[in-house]
Formats: sequence, structure tokens, C-alpha cells
Amino acid sequence: MAKGYWVASVDVTDPEGYEAYKAENANAFRKYGARFLTRGGQYEAPEGKLRSRIVLIEFPTYDAAVECYHSPEYAKAMALRQGKSVMDLAIVEGYDGAQPSAP
Repeated sequence: MAKGYWVASVDVTDPEGYEAYKAENANAFRKYGARFLTRGGQYEAPEGKLRSRIVLIEFPTYDAAVECYHSPEYAKAMALRQGKSVMDLAIVEGYDGAQPSAP
């Protein structure tokens, strides 16, 4: 089964207030088996425009990634993020490398 990913492009507008969101989102991420692959850090965008912070979170499955976003635990964290950042988020299914067999 393919993993699921959150791909977020974020501008933090209130760094101090954003810390409460980060502390709270840990509850949802722990429950759904999330693992940060990137959490800010250096990057370049050779094509297109991204926000100042790129976050990539891996989940054991695509369903877990979707369920986490819609969970009461993440809703609580998201409420703390409101007004502290601007975020674009995609939830995507990973590629498991399996190739369909030829007919």
C-alpha cells in the first residue's frame, strides 16, 4: 500500500503564535503515524512560486494522511494556526513503484 504525504507551502506571519500550533499538531501526527521529512530548511524553487517554508510529512498510508487532516485532533491544532500563517496544502498518494503487468 502506498504511503501518503502532506506537502505544505507556508508563510508564518506570527512565529510566536505558530509555536502553539506546532506543539498541538504533534498529537494528531503521533496518532496517525506521521513523520516529518522536511520542516522548513533551505530550498530553492527553480520553477513557480512557493511560500517561505516547505514542509513534507509522510504517513503510513494515503488514507491515514487524509484522516489526520479531518481528525478532531488536527482541527484543534488548525484553530491555533489561524491568523498565524498562510498555508497551501496538498495531500498526495505516494508512488509505490509497482508496475502493472502487461496483458
